[in-house]
Formats: sequence, C-alpha cells, structure tokens
Amino acid sequence: MIGVCVVVGALAALVPAQMRERVWARYEHEMQDPVDDPPDAIRKAEFQLGRLRYRSPMDRGRRYYRWGIDVNKGDRTFISLLTRLTRIDVKPIETIVDIGTEDMFQHPWLMAGSVGDWRIAPEEAARMRQYLERGGFLMVDDFHNEREWATFMEGIQQMYPGSHAEEMEDPDAAFHVVFDMKERIRVPGANVVHGDQIERGGVVPHWRAIRDEKGRMVIAICFNMDVGDGWEFADDPHYPEKFGAESMRLGINYVAYAMTH
Repeated sequence: MIGVCVVVGALAALVPAQMRERVWARYEHEMQDPVDDPPDAIRKAEFQLGRLRYRSPMDRGRRYYRWGIDVNKGDRTFISLLTRLTRIDVKPIETIVDIGTEDMFQHPWLMAGSVGDWRIAPEEAARMRQYLERGGFLMVDDFHNEREWATFMEGIQQMYPGSHAEEMEDPDAAFHVVFDMKERIRVPGANVVHGDQIERGGVVPHWRAIRDEKGRMVIAICFNMDVGDGWEFADDPHYPEKFGAESMRLGINYVAYAMTH
C-alpha cells in the first residue's frame, strides 16, 4: 500500500506540469507559428530575446497579426542556436513585449517583423525613443517595397524627427563582431526561396541602420529580405541551408553588437 501511495503521489505531482498552460498562450491566436514550450521555459537567464508586439490596421480579419509573423517558432530556433554557438546565458523562450507598456525597458534587445505595416501612436514612439536612448536595440525584418519602407519610416520619424537610415558598409563592426561576414547574402522568405527570391516587389536587399548621435547603431534594418524565415525554417530540409546559416550569423552578430557597443 505504501508503494502504491508513492506512485499515485508522484503521478499527481506530474499532472500540473503536464497541464501547465504555455507561457504565451494568450497571444497564440495572433501568431503565425506557435509551438510548444520547452521543459525549461520558465528558467531565468541573463539575456532574453524580446519580440515586439505592435498594432497594424492589417490585423483585422486575418488568421494571425502582422507582429506575429514567424512567431514563435522562428524566435525559439534562433534562441537555441544563440545558446549553442555563444556563451550568452539565454532564456529558452522569447519574451513578448507590448509596445503599449514599459516592459521593453527590461529587455535590451528587441526583434520586430513586418514593420512595413506597423502603426505607432505618439506615446508609443516617445517610449521607443526613450528605450533606444537608454541603450536598447531594435532589429527589424521582413518588409518589402517602397510603400512598406515609407510606412516603416513614418514610425521612425515619430521617434527621431529628421533622422535617416544609412546603408551599412562592409567594415561595419556589426558584420564582424562574432562572425566575419565579408559577403552580403539576401535571406529570402520560404515562399520565394526557390523562385526569384523577390517578395512583394522588393527587388534589392538592403542592410541599413539608424544610428544615435554618437554613431552607435540602435536599429538594424533588414529590408527586402526575410531573416525571420531563415530562423523559422532553418530545420526544414526544403529550405536551403546557406540561407538558414546566414540568418543565424546575422542575428548572432546583431545580438553581440548590441551587448558590446
């Protein structure tokens, strides 16, 4: 009887863990590709990847929201590689950071996708600027064509009136901080990777930056490419390895740059 009680007690203890709700379950209806949490999802760490949750008029009537594209499978694949290839102590899952809150100040590195469709309120722009001026870093990705560029820059102008984006050059420190990236390789979306690699009319890929008055890159811009798909499909045999590897190298370099500059 004692043995039976021990077994029953052990099984009872397992039930809460098995039935535990996924950490970001409340946002999964807005995500393109939600996945199960790893067993150590709630483990604390020194670095957390922040995924920016913003608003877009294109969210209405869609299966997933614009901020939720490539989320959260892409983030978690990148996190696993960042953990394996560096000595950074990385939290096993991303942290979703709502642009309407001050949570961003707890996360020095944010990722935002499909920013060619974002809409930023004045108070959100002011908060983002304060975040960047305090040393925060934002990487943006997966937007294409001049219309989307103009919409993205509308948000940037709200943060930094009169600012401009500059093309990054080969000697830029962000291309050499961990991996020596001497060649620029466009990372295409999975939907165009086996075609001309041009998505929504975005012909020429650009690696651009918004810098502060001291010359530090505070926003890394991946325009006319889809680094998030490189992360999300890095384990897909139908997605070419060279693009997945390039997306990982670029992401790791941007994390290391943000933490050392």
